Amino acid sequence: MDPAPPSSSSKGSTVSADDSALPGDQNEGSDPPEQVKESAVGLVAAYADNDRDELDRVIPPATDHADAVVSELKVLAAFLSRRVQETGVMWKPVDSREAVARTVAEMLPPELEFAVSTAWEAHSLGEEEIAERFTLGDPMIYAHMLAAFCAAIGLAVYKQAELVSTLRQVSGLGE
Repeated sequence: MDPAPPSSSSKGSTVSADDSALPGDQNEGSDPPEQVKESAVGLVAAYADNDRDELDRVIPPATDHADAVVSELKVLAAFLSRRVQETGVMWKPVDSREAVARTVAEMLPPELEFAVSTAWEAHSLGEEEIAERFTLGDPMIYAHMLAAFCAAIGLAVYKQAELVSTLRQVSGLGE
């Protein structure tokens, strides 16, 4: 299997997180602050555990640094996409769309759930202009999209506690 993640717009390909396709990538050449990493991992953990109260707790600090959190989530999504490929689990765009929709269902208010699911669907098909319209430029919609994707794809290869522990390691956070 090709070690590079295939394009998510290829028919029958596995899904990857395309770092160039999402806004909010403001890498200043240094590691993100620990709070940004904690927020990114916290969002994924809340979705992986289907814990609405925890999600409500981690949203405010994530919102304070939304662009940086999106960048950190891109790193986690790319890591998990590669990990899924290494294990041989196949994720097609349709699998990704269904998993993200299932993951955000009942976790978000209906209007935000719709925006996240619809924007992810467009993103997974390579329709970035349409995805951008559904986000209305709100980086937190991208954060929810990526966190839900990370939770869904991560749970395909890890148990919940293992997923969170692994993401904390990948982010350089202590247990």
